[in-house]
Amino acid sequence: AFDSTGEMDKLWMEPSFSYGVPTSFVVDRDGHIAFIGHPTQLDEVLPKVLNGSWRISDQAKSADTERIAEGETIAREQALTKPIYDKLRPAMEAEDWKTALSAIEEGLALIPDKLNFRVSHVNLLLHRMRDMQAGLPVMRQFVRDAIDRKSEGWMYWALYQLFAPGFDYSGFPSAERFAMGEELSKHIVALPQGGGSKFLSYPVVAQYYHESGNKDRAIELVEQTLKALEGPEPISDDLKQHLLPELLQALANYKGEKVCYGALCVAPQEDSPKR
Repeated sequence: AFDSTGEMDKLWMEPSFSYGVPTSFVVDRDGHIAFIGHPTQLDEVLPKVLNGSWRISDQAKSADTERIAEGETIAREQALTKPIYDKLRPAMEAEDWKTALSAIEEGLALIPDKLNFRVSHVNLLLHRMRDMQAGLPVMRQFVRDAIDRKSEGWMYWALYQLFAPGFDYSGFPSAERFAMGEELSKHIVALPQGGGSKFLSYPVVAQYYHESGNKDRAIELVEQTLKALEGPEPISDDLKQHLLPELLQALANYKGEKVCYGALCVAPQEDSPKR
């Protein structure tokens, strides 16, 4: 259900230090809130709630303590970031890049390692303001930090700034762009499978290989991603429907021929407009 009035946030989410979506609230037979957490935990928790053993268990107390501590951390961060986003959003909508940059720099001074701020900083300097002199050192540092962290999310967003098909890289030093792309791609592919989401980074890695002239490797990575959509850890239908057109378009472009996935077929197209 949609909460257009904000009552759910006011009466349930904030008082319970719950900031993630979706969040489940389970009320037991006595009318007490027995469990607050992610819906994926319900298969384990719900039988214990029904037999009355959950609310008094050490597991429940530990889970609640951990959830509240995490919620308090998020609340503190949101208190810092809200004023930043209140300045950033209207500036971005108005394409007032200098004001947007000032807001991002203010945010980075408060939370230097917030990924959203780091990505926005690079994006503004390189792709909005086209300021290579200021943007390249920021991009280099972002790449180094992403690799040092061994973070899939950080490396994905760094590579995205370098090889997203829709950006104009005409002013970017080509050799350096491809050198950074090679390092990031190598480290992303070497990551352990972990939670099963690594394949979501493969399309941008494939774009690097395609632009590098390694068409076969680009095709292989996109095909691995398509195969992973039906793997042992299936993704939601919504995410699949969001990803499929982009994946098939990339595969058609790389192969230079029409490709199909089930009933969905896509023909190759020329380069998309740059932004």
